[in-house]
Amino acid sequence: MMDMQAKTSVGHGQQMRDNTRAHMLRELARNFFHQALNEASIERSFARAVSCEGGILLICDERYDLGSYGRVLVTSIGKAAHTLVQALENRTGRCFEGIVSGSVVAKLQNRKLHYFQGGHPTPNAESIASARAMLKSVESIDDDALVIFMISGGGSSIVEAPFDDTITLEDLIITYRVLVHSGATISEVNAIRKHLSAIKGGRLAQAAAPAQQVSLLISDVPNDSPDALASGPTMPDSTSVNDCYSLVSQYGMLEQFPTSVRNIFERRDLTETPKFDDPAFHGSRWWTLLSNESAIQSAADTAKQARYAVEVDNSCDDWDYAKAADYLLARIRRLREKWPRTCLISGGEVTVKTSNGGVGGRNQQFALYCAEQMANENITVLSAGTDGIDGIDGNSPAAGAIADGTTIARAQELGMELRSHLLGFDAFPVFDQLGDAIITGPTGNNLRDLRIILADS
Repeated sequence: MMDMQAKTSVGHGQQMRDNTRAHMLRELARNFFHQALNEASIERSFARAVSCEGGILLICDERYDLGSYGRVLVTSIGKAAHTLVQALENRTGRCFEGIVSGSVVAKLQNRKLHYFQGGHPTPNAESIASARAMLKSVESIDDDALVIFMISGGGSSIVEAPFDDTITLEDLIITYRVLVHSGATISEVNAIRKHLSAIKGGRLAQAAAPAQQVSLLISDVPNDSPDALASGPTMPDSTSVNDCYSLVSQYGMLEQFPTSVRNIFERRDLTETPKFDDPAFHGSRWWTLLSNESAIQSAADTAKQARYAVEVDNSCDDWDYAKAADYLLARIRRLREKWPRTCLISGGEVTVKTSNGGVGGRNQQFALYCAEQMANENITVLSAGTDGIDGIDGNSPAAGAIADGTTIARAQELGMELRSHLLGFDAFPVFDQLGDAIITGPTGNNLRDLRIILADS
């Protein structure tokens, strides 16, 4: 009897030590993520790339004599719109005129700027109003003007105007939902958005020609598709109308579209966007100040400082969440055979195809699936969006979540059944109750997602 009690006591003590260790690893992963957010900040990127002295604005390798222009106009778009304006004003010591459209209300406002609060992840009335205002503002300038475009993620819905007047706001909202839930990659989704828009796919730059133009990019798209950022309003479009027709067929979208949009595709009435040889781009420059790579590098540096062997693997970018999870878990298991203290970092985004109304997002769905696959293993997985938002329809307050080998057991102790939450794409309630949701609020930045996987044998 005493032996049984001793064994029970030893087992309980070991479980407590395992839970304590798992908690420490979850906190360590959380710290790596927050350090990446801090280091890959807009303010720090502007300190490296932008300066102004004696009226000469230096952006990377380009010099702009602000006094030589008849007019200098600023247009800032996306989730980081307000942060970008503040960073530019801090570096130059100037207040510029122009238009700003973000997803939240600006805390500080410059009286020379016109502010809009566009919708995300679907457009709203201010999205359309801001797009119309931007097109009107640049159409009135000439070749002695300089336009500073600042573009960040989320701009596709935050600034939008349909190219065809038969497409109503309600139609736009339905169309965006179809696109987001289709399972298509972000570059594929944005190819269609570009060709349905009066401002995307280089059309804003075309409207601003012949003014000199410079675009500062905070990228939330793959490095090889910079024109997908905010659906590329100031960049030559690498996609075509034929791509759009093929994608709509491939993902079975046509019958889900509202009548106005479906008619355009059935009549093949899309018009082509400006390409690289368009004269609108002759006076344009584009600089990517931050990207997903910036966040990855910051997380890797922090992990190395914590004496982890670090590997980066972005090959599952745009994969289905379950396929990506299986791949990365298999990779970390192989890596820890060589380096018991290993950190695997993966950037980009996974895809989730669902019409279910659960509360969560691709990162939380990914983490919950991992929890099932690694039960009782000494592996910790963090997956989160650098913008602080992970809702499938903007319905979750979390940026993402952390899971490990104890997640299922801890959830069961609270009476939760993970399988139903996984099938219902309803991951947030699980991580919220466990205290493993990552909640940052909107970060004012957007550099795609970050997955940090730790094995510490």
